[in-house]
Amino acid sequence: MKQTKPKTPGVQPPVVTGHETRLGMLDRAGRKAVPLRKTFVQAPRGTESRHGPLKEFVNNGDLRGLRAYLMVVGACSKATEDGWTTGHDSMVWARLFDTDLDVTPQSARTAAWRTLLRLEARGLLVCDRKRGSTWITVTLLREDGKGGAYTRPVGPNPEDRWVNLPTAFWKRRFDGRIDVPGLAMLLAVAADKQWARFPSDYSPDWYGWSPDTTERGLRKLIELGLADRREAYIKTPLSPTGSTLVYEYNLKKWMRPPRGQKPGSPA
Repeated sequence: MKQTKPKTPGVQPPVVTGHETRLGMLDRAGRKAVPLRKTFVQAPRGTESRHGPLKEFVNNGDLRGLRAYLMVVGACSKATEDGWTTGHDSMVWARLFDTDLDVTPQSARTAAWRTLLRLEARGLLVCDRKRGSTWITVTLLREDGKGGAYTRPVGPNPEDRWVNLPTAFWKRRFDGRIDVPGLAMLLAVAADKQWARFPSDYSPDWYGWSPDTTERGLRKLIELGLADRREAYIKTPLSPTGSTLVYEYNLKKWMRPPRGQKPGSPA
């Protein structure tokens, strides 16, 4: 009978964290930024509604779903014969989404699958799991949530304009320190011009969330050191002073990839 060697006493397998799994995923993608069409944040000018799919995450307080979606976009780094697709064991997805914290492995797998199903219901991706298998395949759809096939965000059309979210956002662990308003406004500031104003009263029309969400989100960006704020004055001829103080916001330089850089340029 074949003898098996006994395990070395005291030797245990290493514990892999969600942070390590996310870094491994981004390193495998081999790029220094994750591209995201601006239509996820806001529809182009001239459309009936300016609201993008981001509104649903914000109004439902779905931080896990929003973080998961950005990670899926980062994971799908190239097209295959099945589209922009990637597949992993459900436990890998669980670590990517932090659904494995303080729960049983089965609960972690189930929570990861349900997170992906929420993203599918919002028209952002298609997920597939064969009966009896723990392998989950995810295929990206276009960021506007209308169910169109995903393509690399390049082109002259307004619908193809994008932002590059640097992988340093994850490497420096900001993804674990930010909240829903902060992450929403991070994407909104990234999608706008440099040193833009974000009057909270316009938030319901521009983005579909409350003025309070905009104000709390901007404060969070300043608190975390992800953005800068400066004062500016605008003319208001009918006011007592003739001018009004406003604030303008811009992401930190390390959060703004150089102009002209292609979406998700390789590291």
